[in-house]
Amino acid sequence: MRICVYGASSSELDRAYFEAARELGRLLAAAGHSLVFGGGAGGLMGACAEGAAERGGEILGIAPRFFDEPGVLYPGCTRFLYTDTMAERKTAMHRESDAFIALPGGIGTFEEFFETLTLKQLGRHGKPMALLNTRDYYAPLTALLERAAEDGFLSRRCFELFAVCATPEEALEHVLHAPVFSGGLKRLTDYNK
Repeated sequence: MRICVYGASSSELDRAYFEAARELGRLLAAAGHSLVFGGGAGGLMGACAEGAAERGGEILGIAPRFFDEPGVLYPGCTRFLYTDTMAERKTAMHRESDAFIALPGGIGTFEEFFETLTLKQLGRHGKPMALLNTRDYYAPLTALLERAAEDGFLSRRCFELFAVCATPEEALEHVLHAPVFSGGLKRLTDYNK
């Protein structure tokens, strides 16, 4: 399976985040799966790639060509795809992946996760998705989604489209064994039910 991992590019994070990201990379490579990621050398992206490399995993980096500067991109990728834009990067990541795990991250990670979730809700893919909730990082996000559902801004069925996982092992287990979600909701009006 080709597993896309989204995550922070920042290196100014608590060590627990790096340890979980590296462990996820190790686990997926040890189980024979490929890592697809945004190609960054630093942050949680780089840590996950380093973990996969430690176990001899196949690593596909995808990034816009303007990121190709010294020290920015992870040099140990098995293969690298360059795009012209960030939008093309996301499209390539969707195309090249069979499942998605979002590590803790900032605006870019949120945007990648929510676009992937939106596409799944619209029936454009049925691939498994998980949030890796290291240090309970995603608790405020899930609380926001709960509030949105309570106030009628989204369907409670949205929560069936992804899992919130406490450990790398749980996140990997979810994406490997989650049923494929087919077809999205039947009608656009179903999103509000």
